[in-house]
Amino acid sequence: MSLLTTNPELTAVCDRFAQHPFVTVDTEFLRETTFWPQVCVIQLASPEEAVAIDALADDLDLSPFFGLMANPDVVKVFHAARQDLEIIWRLARLIPAPIFDTQVAAMVCGFGEQASYLELVKAITRASLDKSSRFTDWSRRPLSNAQIEYAIADVTHLRDIYTALRARLERSNRLDWLVDEMQTLTSPATYEQHPENAWERLRHRARKPRDLAVLMELAAWREFEAQSRDVPRSRVLKDDVLLEIAQAAPRSVEALGNLRSFPKGMERSRAGTDIIAAVERGLARDPATVPRIERDRRNSNGATVELLKVLLRQVSEETGVAAKMIATVEDLEAVAHDDHADVQALKGWRRAIFGEKALELKRGRLALSVENGRVVTFDWQAADEPANVE
Repeated sequence: MSLLTTNPELTAVCDRFAQHPFVTVDTEFLRETTFWPQVCVIQLASPEEAVAIDALADDLDLSPFFGLMANPDVVKVFHAARQDLEIIWRLARLIPAPIFDTQVAAMVCGFGEQASYLELVKAITRASLDKSSRFTDWSRRPLSNAQIEYAIADVTHLRDIYTALRARLERSNRLDWLVDEMQTLTSPATYEQHPENAWERLRHRARKPRDLAVLMELAAWREFEAQSRDVPRSRVLKDDVLLEIAQAAPRSVEALGNLRSFPKGMERSRAGTDIIAAVERGLARDPATVPRIERDRRNSNGATVELLKVLLRQVSEETGVAAKMIATVEDLEAVAHDDHADVQALKGWRRAIFGEKALELKRGRLALSVENGRVVTFDWQAADEPANVE
């Protein structure tokens, strides 16, 4: 086996693949030492053939691949698509569409939460994969035939997985249940990384509004540094250090250097000056512009949340849909707090199989019981409602 390394080869392959109703796609990339993922190999398979593309080949123009990804007549099939889509968005400012994510589909088809590719291969194709090359440094050349074969295997079995899962979804009339997830995956907003929004990853660790104000500025500074230098966030400053600075709010480089977790000597660099400037901006923020820190709803609705968790598990077992796909813990807390919460659990098919039951449970019109070791639900007539008499 060999990698595609020339423009004529790539153009011919993409032209052939565009004649099929779907293609399966995967990428091999590195991210350990960079902020942005570095794509090394791209794997493609049509129902008739499979190839690997050397994304690092000199003078290789990936435009034919991007054209295939943008072709509206070809479904692009991924497993756990998010990182692959982020790479394509980063390279071409393009989100492949239409797409089908087999990991998401598996959650609707009874394979549990976040089924791995290996698990689906075993369950659906009964094949076993050679994972001996899983620790390959995909940036090194040349790649061996075994490594290339390993990479291509990630898209060949995916054809059978896609066909099987799509057939199941069509038989159960659940294909439309994937729409919300695919829309999220194909939205550019999912992959845009704006420094001013970096604080959201850490928002639940801020204790006070003042801490959050400073953290917002510090996180924005770190995100800009990491992106511009193309290094992981932790190479700039680790999360715990950022949080300690936000809480201590030092106003001089000397005070910054005295913090226990702050890297020794860093306060004397340009970064030290920038950090103090970020702290000052945070302290100067108008409190009205600082997002509200939401207290844990479980403090006041803990019992309701726990009941909703039991109901969620019961619905998941009954429908075969992974609980995580139906509702998150945050959804349950929001529903416990507000019957009209703006959460996915109270919309569309999720409302039909779970949301309505959750509201009925809150209102005392639905009860939970155990029969033969399994949780079951049944209607509960309110005590103040007269019984129907024939």
